[in-house]
Amino acid sequence: MALSDYVTTFGQSLLARYGERVHKVAIDAGFTCPNRDGSIGRGGCSFCNNGSFSPNGRAIVPLEQQIAAGSGVIARRTGARLLLAYFQAYTNTYDRVERLRQQYDRALAQPGVIGLCVGTRPDCVSEEVLDLLASYRERGLEVWLELGLQSSFDETLRRVNRGHGFAEYRRALRGARGRGLPVCTHLIAGLPGEEPFHVRTTLRRVLEEGVDGLKLHPLHVVKGTRLAGEWRRGEYQPWRFAEYVSLAADLVEMTPSGVVYHRLTGTAREPLLLAPRWCAWKWRVLNGIENELARRGTRQGVADGVKVTGTTGSG
Repeated sequence: MALSDYVTTFGQSLLARYGERVHKVAIDAGFTCPNRDGSIGRGGCSFCNNGSFSPNGRAIVPLEQQIAAGSGVIARRTGARLLLAYFQAYTNTYDRVERLRQQYDRALAQPGVIGLCVGTRPDCVSEEVLDLLASYRERGLEVWLELGLQSSFDETLRRVNRGHGFAEYRRALRGARGRGLPVCTHLIAGLPGEEPFHVRTTLRRVLEEGVDGLKLHPLHVVKGTRLAGEWRRGEYQPWRFAEYVSLAADLVEMTPSGVVYHRLTGTAREPLLLAPRWCAWKWRVLNGIENELARRGTRQGVADGVKVTGTTGSG
């Protein structure tokens, strides 16, 4: 058995549609964020240091070189020839539409690239941006809008200095889906002040709005963030491995089988990761989730429609 026997994974869904492997290649196009440049705030989210996952450590390399290097690694590891250009670092719709078009077009012009995955914030998705992304979709390209929601609880989002609320997410989601753009929503488990109930409630709210894909990962503490200071002072305690694995299995059970999981965990680069240490072990976490689902004798979608119970919060 494999994880894909229990979960509808992005890789397997692409394999079924294209008849061969399709991989994302992560790129950094040099964008910034309104929560950093002063438009809505300074310093960014309390947990965010993009260097923990940026493929180039923020030393901006031309997109063409990034894609060539990434595709070479992917080809050696998996033999995959088809690529999705994943605009990952910071807020990849936060610029003039003309510049966005230029950057997306450059990526799409590279050998093997058959589409885009564009990571952004819900409050940085204008009608013009949605129209642009929809235009690529109309050309037959694979296009995903990835919205970083993290939590549906506005109190939590304020606490981590996110700079937007659930209402902005709802607006962006409806605008995208109204244009036929598939949306992948990012959720974080273990945000300050949240328990498993909060994450289950967030997932239920996201599913009620309608979504095509999900990314889930545990909150990890990395150097250079406000969260790191909170952790050192004992004001924040990361979740334990078993807690995350159990919750991830709960969420998989709640998710209809037609929703695709792009990711079930996340890692930080080893020099920057402070806690929890298990966040460095991607395959241990994935194997843990698979083993938990196997132990339960369950899979994605079996608990679809289950009511979330517990203490309600603002959202």
